[in-house]
Amino acid sequence: MIELNSRDLPPAERLDWFRELVARDMAPHDIVTEHLSDFAASATLLSLGDRIGVSGVAFPAMRSIRTRRLIQRSDPELWVLALVVKGAMQREQGGNRVEPRPGDLVLYDTSQPYWASIDTDDAARSIVLHLPRSAVPVPEQALRRLVATALPSRTGIGALLSQLLRGLVEQGPTLEAGRTPRLASAVVDLTVAFLASLSDGEGPQNASARRAAQLHRIKSFIRSRLGEPGLTPAAVAAAHHISPRALHYLFREDGRTVGAYIREQRLERCRAELTDPGAARRSVAAIAKSAGFCDPAAFGRAFKARYGTPPAEYRRSRGRSRS
Repeated sequence: MIELNSRDLPPAERLDWFRELVARDMAPHDIVTEHLSDFAASATLLSLGDRIGVSGVAFPAMRSIRTRRLIQRSDPELWVLALVVKGAMQREQGGNRVEPRPGDLVLYDTSQPYWASIDTDDAARSIVLHLPRSAVPVPEQALRRLVATALPSRTGIGALLSQLLRGLVEQGPTLEAGRTPRLASAVVDLTVAFLASLSDGEGPQNASARRAAQLHRIKSFIRSRLGEPGLTPAAVAAAHHISPRALHYLFREDGRTVGAYIREQRLERCRAELTDPGAARRSVAAIAKSAGFCDPAAFGRAFKARYGTPPAEYRRSRGRSRS
């Protein structure tokens, strides 16, 4: 987690610093404010990997605009979910307009123009979650109907998601770096469940979205438990209260088998750790075991078949490349 504050800079540089921070963390915006000479702002940034991030931001009254010109210049293609903590806000996008209150959740899309106006006597506060489009398997058309609207945040999944976002910002400094993949899975799963529930229906498009969301949740479950030797297709199906046949059907639509996906993810985790300088003192066998490979010889064969070289040699060659 990174904590930043404009007070660390000369007053005249604070607004430009905030503009650059927003552009780096999310997307470029035009920011208009009366606080030109002293823009008091702070941010707490928590990266969960794979372009998934949660930010707690405090700022004075301002107007934030994302224009077509800025979109053409740079578009990270993110869905952004903002939890209003303090301050009065107006937001408009896609023909929708909303005036969220503290405690409300608001969705917006970095690929479409929008504006937001924030009014406050001291400092407004928001918690912002951004996810890449690829992480949200809900039809774009359905999500765009939800932008700049009042989303339910005080009951059901919305309340759980709001609590999770608050907790991430509050507990961010105590989180262990190695736990972020599991946290990312939890955040994505709950967000996808929330958005899918709001776009739910009986049509074929929404049925497809529900299958995609279910497949995403199952994949997240698998990635969070790669180190468990008992992670088999039967165990995955049982954990999600579906039959093995239904599980295989979901993965058949994805173009691979459940077992192949588990094996690919385990190998990829080992490959990443073999090239990580922080894991240089861990043996190849220990790395393989932590990813669920109980037989070192079988792991070596699988790794060579996948990446073209034995794991120990792969580690040495990547070490020389870094040098």
